[in-house]
Amino acid sequence: MLKKNEIVEVVIEDLSHQGSGVAKVDGFVFFVENALPGERIAMRVLKLNKKIGFGKVEEYLEKSPHRNEDLDAAYLRTGIADFGHLAYDQQLLFKAKQVKDNLHKTSGIDSVEVLPTIGMEQPYAYRNKAQIPVRRVNGQLETGFFRKNSHDLLPISDFYIQDKEIDKLILFVRDLLRRFQVSPYNEADQSGLIKNLVVRRGHYSGQMMLVFVTSRPKVFRVDQMVQMITEAFPQVVSIMQNVNDQNGNAIFGKDFKVLYGQDYISDSMLGNDYMISAQSFYQVNTVMAEKLYQTAMDFSELSQDDVVIDAYSGIGTIGLSFAKKVKKVYGVEVVEAAVKDAQKNAERNGIRNATFVVDTAEAAMEKWSKEGIKPSVILVDPPRKGLTESFIKASVAMEPKKITYVSCNPATMARDIKLYQELGYDLKKVQPVDLFPHTHHIETVALLSKLDVDQHIKVKLDMDELDITASESKATYEEIKDYVLKKNDMKVSNLYISQIKRKCGLEVGKNYNVSKKENPIVPNCPPEKEEAIREALEHFKMI
Repeated sequence: MLKKNEIVEVVIEDLSHQGSGVAKVDGFVFFVENALPGERIAMRVLKLNKKIGFGKVEEYLEKSPHRNEDLDAAYLRTGIADFGHLAYDQQLLFKAKQVKDNLHKTSGIDSVEVLPTIGMEQPYAYRNKAQIPVRRVNGQLETGFFRKNSHDLLPISDFYIQDKEIDKLILFVRDLLRRFQVSPYNEADQSGLIKNLVVRRGHYSGQMMLVFVTSRPKVFRVDQMVQMITEAFPQVVSIMQNVNDQNGNAIFGKDFKVLYGQDYISDSMLGNDYMISAQSFYQVNTVMAEKLYQTAMDFSELSQDDVVIDAYSGIGTIGLSFAKKVKKVYGVEVVEAAVKDAQKNAERNGIRNATFVVDTAEAAMEKWSKEGIKPSVILVDPPRKGLTESFIKASVAMEPKKITYVSCNPATMARDIKLYQELGYDLKKVQPVDLFPHTHHIETVALLSKLDVDQHIKVKLDMDELDITASESKATYEEIKDYVLKKNDMKVSNLYISQIKRKCGLEVGKNYNVSKKENPIVPNCPPEKEEAIREALEHFKMI
């Protein structure tokens, strides 16, 4: 029987979805950080549950030929580049496999080819946005990133996947804060002023925005700092302050103040110019976002007669790219500020055939349907939780010829595609696109086409009779906790279960994750408990 701290020789057989090596020994499945398939290692046992274990590499006995030896281990410890130890060409193969495996396991789809992942020529320094915590480490103000599953700051000066000009600005501001003896935030006693630095940079424009996130409104000698920053970095056109007096995980509070310049930067994508505010959703990898959106347009095979609905339209980046090729675009988004930005961006680019409204996608589509609007293409780009049952029903009711699905989560995409196929739409093409090199994240474009009515029988289905909510109602929280306790001899909370359900795209009750404390600190589910909860969700066929 294995024991904690025992050292055993193992061979790594696979990679987990978050980049840990997977080994099997004595009936346990071990997850080992910084270990790759094919490697033979001496592993120290760190933790054991009933079936799951966690290990640490004590010595590499045989290394993988696909190992990236140049990676600083700090990037793995913080999760900045959790796949950075794997050669980039192998990352692309792994991500395509992730998409293919999800389609097979969830949807039973093997007949549609998953195309090779589109990767970057230079897969470094691509992030156009940084959210950097500021804390005191060993008596000195530092900027860096939190270690995985903690709020312990690891000082970092080169962020590897982040725009180098952003890195330079962060270090300059860090040194200014030290010089002016500005106090960094302390979560334990909620003291200190500077909590985070947020920086955005236009990939093509070069314009930069800096946001000081502070715990209170007053900043000592801020005018001097602003002057020194703008003199050293003329490309900084916006310096703002955001006040966040809460001790939770959210970066921004409600109140913004312009300290210098304007409250936005500009950048371009696929020939359109965009205004980007501090809170705007704008893809962090501009080069690959252009390839993602171009793939969506190519899959849609657009014509000048097409009418397109852009669900989850954000600030209009995808919809306005489509607008130049079609008759009309209707965009819908629940965030009012984003819709206002989309309207301004349409006007900014002289695009008059795009309409953006504030609403849920389901309600907007019902209204448009009553107005006689018949889209030929519905474009969806949902958050990680995927689409809701009601959205899928509403989109099918409009009978578009094509549904173009842009996904950031292959698991929820596969779940949604399964339902679309049951309701008369067939999966035709699948293309992974690597917007986040050296991380486990992957974007995918999928094309669904309406089945040929001449070759298929049309059956009217009562949606109440479809078991489409089965993935959200197979087991209660108590049943999941009981399974985890019996299977892995560990206790998990409702909070942890709700966090993992969200990761898997499952619905979560409104009251979960809500603390009654005035300034709550929400703990993240530890990796070993996440694996145990995922095992339970698989057992109950929820994922």
